[in-house]
Amino acid sequence: MYFAALLARTEDGWEASDTELDDVETLSDLADLARESSVEDDTVLVLIEQEDAWFSVVRVDGEDDPRVYVSDAAVASRSSYGELLLADLLAKDSDDDDLDALDLDGTEDGEEDEEDDPSAEAVPHGPVGDPRLLDDLGISEKQLKTFDSDALTEIAEALGATEMLEAVR
Repeated sequence: MYFAALLARTEDGWEASDTELDDVETLSDLADLARESSVEDDTVLVLIEQEDAWFSVVRVDGEDDPRVYVSDAAVASRSSYGELLLADLLAKDSDDDDLDALDLDGTEDGEEDEEDDPSAEAVPHGPVGDPRLLDDLGISEKQLKTFDSDALTEIAEALGATEMLEAVR
């Protein structure tokens, strides 16, 4: 079972609303959904969790690209919402490794090598994404990485939005 909520920053603090992700097919769709709840292009956090197995924070600031943190990529990859979040994250990581695909003579590795390597498509265990996306809101990278089964409540507490998040649960 999933829980998803939006926390939108306003002049008066944070406003929370629950949200359905049924019509969300891409990270871009999720960012658009977050922007719709934004007040004057302020920060919106999309908080997603699945039964204490993993959680994610997607941060949208105005028209900037969304920043994403997923607590456990391997576990999240087994769910549809996790796959949605990881698709862009893992694609960006593989783009960064394009130079690794070249042999010393400047030619690309053959496709056979990638097919033979079972780890070529492996999803990393543990957190992926931007662990510093909440630094300016008072939640350090170290804190974010230590959150576990009640992560969304801990995040809301650090932001001063516990009551609002619990009201939409």
